Amino acid sequence: MKKSVLTRYRVMAYVTGVLLVLLTLGVIAKYGLHLDGADKFTTFVGIAHGWLYVLYLVFAFDLGSKAKWPVGKQLWVLLAGTIPTAAFFVERKVTHELESKVADPAPVSAKA
Repeated sequence: MKKSVLTRYRVMAYVTGVLLVLLTLGVIAKYGLHLDGADKFTTFVGIAHGWLYVLYLVFAFDLGSKAKWPVGKQLWVLLAGTIPTAAFFVERKVTHELESKVADPAPVSAKA
């Protein structure tokens, strides 16, 4: 497996996780605290999270299929983008598990 497969999954896990935490805070501000501007913030962050979550699903599925994960593990990684802060913990665990399996590109030797 290429290192880029793991890297793009990690980037999307962090982006999805941050947006989900922001969305959660926005919903608390909108419905719990009734703050002005929370409505627009929640709408904007919700749309961004929704679209980027789809990209996260594609990258996580690609990683899981190349890592040959069982279906249960694959589903857990896919759902991690829907639970606030879960994406951070799952990403860390997946990264530690797969770092030994990731192939670094071989250095190119220059010919004289």
